Amino acid sequence: MARLAVMGVGRVGGEVAYLAASLGIAEELVLYDSAPKLLRAQVLDLRHTGLDISISTDKSGIREADLCVFSAGMPRNPSIRTRADLLAANLPATRDGAELLKNFSGVLITVTNPMDVNNYYLCKKTGIPREHCIGFGGQLDSARFGLTLRERNIGGLPSVLGEHGEHQVPVFSRLETPVVETVREEILHELRGASMEVIKGKGGTVFGPALHLARLVRMVLSDTGEPAVCSAVLDGEYGLDGCSLGVPMRIGRAGIREIMEWELDVWEAKKMAEAGQFVAGLCSRAVS
Repeated sequence: MARLAVMGVGRVGGEVAYLAASLGIAEELVLYDSAPKLLRAQVLDLRHTGLDISISTDKSGIREADLCVFSAGMPRNPSIRTRADLLAANLPATRDGAELLKNFSGVLITVTNPMDVNNYYLCKKTGIPREHCIGFGGQLDSARFGLTLRERNIGGLPSVLGEHGEHQVPVFSRLETPVVETVREEILHELRGASMEVIKGKGGTVFGPALHLARLVRMVLSDTGEPAVCSAVLDGEYGLDGCSLGVPMRIGRAGIREIMEWELDVWEAKKMAEAGQFVAGLCSRAVS
């Protein structure tokens, strides 16, 4: 029996709780939010579905969960240009979350932006092993990359490493068709702004993040060792440390089973190093 905790049950967190219940991914839910009215409304909405699932709002149950999704904090809006700009606004929620997650022995999935920085912060401040700290974002970025490639008739498996933000690194060297640097930069520019039209049109992204996040939860709980691009706290992989970045990995019930180190070309390696430098600076500020 799998117990899923969701900390922060707004747009994405609430939708993930619903998907986990409706798709049979978890048998028990522990829901927490600092806004009591929202929490009560989400619990009632879930119960009104008639789904046979246990729902608790006792925050002490978070520590006993098999997996916890941390999605508390402020989402992006049209006035917030980048995810990194949310660091100051969301760090208080992450600090509070770290207190609740002390002695947590399950797998933590961080969603709150800036996701890479918050994943690093929660790992360092809670004492949760880095193998149990997974940051969500790479799957969504890779899906957006795949859409862009299909529109340009470029074949191959889409993967985006690096930061879940401006310093993302689309991997072109593993595609079926060579892509020149000018086109790479055009595609990178498109990817950086991919979510903003959705945010301006409906206030925030929901369907994409929630679906890929639910799939990630299922990957962990099903323990199949499937590959995925997620953020991990690095300790020398790709020549980087002091940060959490999107990398290819195999995941399961114990979290990160393996970080795969792909051979990157010159353009990709340069972008990855820039991502590491940028995110490491933010991580240092956050944990100091």
